[in-house]
Amino acid sequence: MKIQAKAAKLGGHIQVPGSKSHTIRALIFSSIAEGTSHIRNPLGGADCVSSSKAVPLFGAKVDISNPKDWVVEGAGKNAHLPSDVVNVGDSGSLLYFMSPVAATFEGWTVFTGDESIRTRPVLHVVDALKQMGAEAYISRPEKNAPPLIIKGPVKDGSTIVTDGRLSQYISGIMMAASRLNGTTNIELTDPKETPFLNMTRLWLEEMGVKLEISEDYKHIKVHGPVQMKAFDKVIPSDWEAVAFPLVAALITESEITIDNVDTSGSQGDMAIVDVLKELGANIEIDENTKALTVKKSRLSAEHLPNKELHVNLSGYPDAICALAVAGCFTEGSIVIEDIGVCRKKETDRIEVMQKELEKLGATIETGSDWFKVTGHSKKNADGSVNSAWNLHGGEVESYDDHRVAMSLACLGLALPEGQKIIVKDAECCAVSFPDFYKTMNGINAGFTEI
Repeated sequence: MKIQAKAAKLGGHIQVPGSKSHTIRALIFSSIAEGTSHIRNPLGGADCVSSSKAVPLFGAKVDISNPKDWVVEGAGKNAHLPSDVVNVGDSGSLLYFMSPVAATFEGWTVFTGDESIRTRPVLHVVDALKQMGAEAYISRPEKNAPPLIIKGPVKDGSTIVTDGRLSQYISGIMMAASRLNGTTNIELTDPKETPFLNMTRLWLEEMGVKLEISEDYKHIKVHGPVQMKAFDKVIPSDWEAVAFPLVAALITESEITIDNVDTSGSQGDMAIVDVLKELGANIEIDENTKALTVKKSRLSAEHLPNKELHVNLSGYPDAICALAVAGCFTEGSIVIEDIGVCRKKETDRIEVMQKELEKLGATIETGSDWFKVTGHSKKNADGSVNSAWNLHGGEVESYDDHRVAMSLACLGLALPEGQKIIVKDAECCAVSFPDFYKTMNGINAGFTEI
């Protein structure tokens, strides 16, 4: 599917789906809990649907027929080795979360997925599981990627030393450790994406698991075993999804309200609000109504040294796509740092965002773990038209990466009249934001399928 995006002025109210990160965790914890859980306001995206199909292999029963209330009958004490190959689809979270959990059972488990997943790195998982006493192999010796083959069980009371640059497999080890006797020690030499480790910690604590975590997340202790109980939980809105209408409103100089945002602090991606405010974005969050209001703004780094805003994105690297687009409409530069992990996502997001934005006239520089975009505001500080702003339309690739597709489609909304962007394979946004284009059209985006 191709989506066309052209100049638009946004307005009105919009609500984004539930959090993918929370939904997948809810499915996993409910599947190994005793009793029947209700997951309300779940994200119905492809990764979450893949998770709903995978957890029954471990003994749970899942009913997702009601899109607003998923029901999971947990396997509890009867949880078992997966009854089939675990196909995670395109979900890296599911792969990295469930592989350590599968290793707590005696026997062999095979993890595979779609073409994209079969390029995702897993040697770090293999190494960690071997430290825990499991056998773990990749099926293709020349590839650091699934299919991944595991033989459990892991040992009780293990100590794992690993870098932790990818948070998801650390979360998986923490989940698995809650099933083991004694204390599992996790030593991280270079932890990244720590807000997601904190999200897992909050879930585990809510499920009755005791943990000890140092402030720098380099030392994690998980005490088990804990027999988890069923729950009834509302999934909060997804801050990773909030980023797209938020940035779209700012670069189109529009005013919108995003309803029911998550103000709990459990999602590190909320930090994008502070980043954008530092560039002059007029954003207000009402703690009582949970409404985020974006007002007409001019983005600029002119007040900063060398007209550059340096942003460490190690805690929420998925924001790179939306923030890179915002940078194209910022007077000055945004330097996004400590994002080496972005090269190991659905795509190499550093490389593909540089390639596609340069097609549209953007000025981009990159390194192994950084991304710099130098842009211009469409208007000068005095309100006059900025002749230095020179982006144009074109046809761009999504690389089947949902965040790439959504960010480039939003960029098209801020082009001059007569210009347009066509995003190829645009349907991939369903991974994290089903009906993205339809939902955005509700605030006058005007996306059209061609």
